[in-house]
Amino acid sequence: MWHEEVEIAGPYDFDRVLERMSLDPLVKMNKETRTLFLPFKEEKKQVVIIQFTGTKEKPSFRISVKDHHDQAVAFAKHILQIDKGLHPISDHFKKTNLASVFEEHAGTPLVLEPSPYSALLKSVIHQQLNMSFAATLTKRFVTTFGEEINGVWFYPEPEIVAAIEPEQLRALQFSQRKAEYVIGIGQKVVSGELDFHALEEKSDEEIIKELTAIRGIGPWTAQSVLLFGFGRMDIFPMGDIGIQNALKKHFELQDKPAIEQMVEWQKDWSPYLSYASLYLWRSIETGK
Repeated sequence: MWHEEVEIAGPYDFDRVLERMSLDPLVKMNKETRTLFLPFKEEKKQVVIIQFTGTKEKPSFRISVKDHHDQAVAFAKHILQIDKGLHPISDHFKKTNLASVFEEHAGTPLVLEPSPYSALLKSVIHQQLNMSFAATLTKRFVTTFGEEINGVWFYPEPEIVAAIEPEQLRALQFSQRKAEYVIGIGQKVVSGELDFHALEEKSDEEIIKELTAIRGIGPWTAQSVLLFGFGRMDIFPMGDIGIQNALKKHFELQDKPAIEQMVEWQKDWSPYLSYASLYLWRSIETGK
């Protein structure tokens, strides 16, 4: 096993990373040793181990992997946003009307899904479901059709997803439409119509346009992929119920905020709207 020690400028709150990732039953972690196990695929599938060895103010990490060291370290840094300092973001929001939210959740990074592909599948499965059942359904899907290596689950390859019959997903409690949407994504990737490497080079608007042209993918799902699949920094899903409720709570409103009001607030929060989204979600997940 090969190791690399990484130090970055604080704040970075790894305990809150583990807290939020623990909402996903597919994520393998050890809170006591502050260790996270990530599925990584280069030429082959392997597990990348990240152990937090520092403090919130002086963060340090030990990244361990067997093969493709440089790519694996770059992957881990990208997924956990270790390659992006949070200082500029914290400083930016100190001067906004979200200052108190950012003070409460300081050092919480935007942690990504293992790939845009898995982010898209997960987002489609989660559509119009409560978080608990969405997590259960996603776990059933991945543990039925995916692959496990050393206790870490990998989403099923597109070729496997494309060959699934709707009845197989219906047996897991998928709706007929959702089953068709998931299988359709696998088929689009296999045919080359959906190319995530090509998408990565495009603008947010172009990615949303291309994704929403696919059956079963609406604006909320496309924005979720931009956030948690590609790690884009300026995404704010105004139609998200959680964000609307968080804004209502934060600004002590009688009703959910109007679109026009949210558009106005965004002017001060850009170019870090993704972090505004994350911290607002955190404010209602934690009650703070």
